[in-house]
Amino acid sequence: MSTSAPVVLDTNLALDLLVFDDPACEPLKGALASGELRWIATAAMRDELARVLGYPLIVARLARMQRSAQQVLAAFDVQAHDVPAAPVAACRCEDPDDQVFIDLAVAHRARLLSKDRAVLVMRKPLSALGVTVAARYAPEAG
Repeated sequence: MSTSAPVVLDTNLALDLLVFDDPACEPLKGALASGELRWIATAAMRDELARVLGYPLIVARLARMQRSAQQVLAAFDVQAHDVPAAPVAACRCEDPDDQVFIDLAVAHRARLLSKDRAVLVMRKPLSALGVTVAARYAPEAG
């Protein structure tokens, strides 16, 4: 939907949504399903999710849920809209692994959802670039 607001989810939020079924993600799930939000992601973000799905804790959780990493990646592919990698943003994150999420959010003036401290401390400089940073989705934010 062209009127959907873009949102970037870091890997931990993607896991909360797709693996852990975190109740705190219900508003996000609803906003994505209704088309209010449009989750954008790059191939690198999908690759990171695939790598993390191999972590022992995640493998064990998936086994308990009788789900596979392939099922999670298929859900990612359905929900996340693949977009090209973004140029490096003027705001630099102290954690280089998080920079790809910041770059994409800045390039698309998207809401950025992350529970990572290194991203959350960048709220003010990212706000100046049109990016709202939050640890979870709230309909009134941004």
